[in-house]
Amino acid sequence: MSTHTVTIYGIPNCDTVKKARAWLAEHGVPHAFHDFKKLGVPPDRLQQWLQAAGPERVLNRQGTTWRRLDEAAQARAADPAGLAALLAEQPSLIKRPVVEWGDAITVGFSPQAWSERLATRSAA
Repeated sequence: MSTHTVTIYGIPNCDTVKKARAWLAEHGVPHAFHDFKKLGVPPDRLQQWLQAAGPERVLNRQGTTWRRLDEAAQARAADPAGLAALLAEQPSLIKRPVVEWGDAITVGFSPQAWSERLATRSAA
């Protein structure tokens, strides 16, 4: 099994992040937690997430934070540099959790996909 540390990025009071952290613990996956509220969004990581997962996957347009933005702020999301700045300023706009598995990045929580990922890691 790969010895890469799993890092989960999110906000501790987010229900999806809570479920994801519980799932990792239940499956014995050692992981580190990066709290956006306390530690901010690492700019180099944000660029990797946007490249790996794509802007539409990383940006959460369904949440209240997005809906509260004015049109000018929402329009910034159309430009890659503007989107990165917007996500850094408003971490709640990032779909959660973002998980770095060592060899891959996932956005959001999917028990089925995560189980498949663990099976693949175990076989490696």
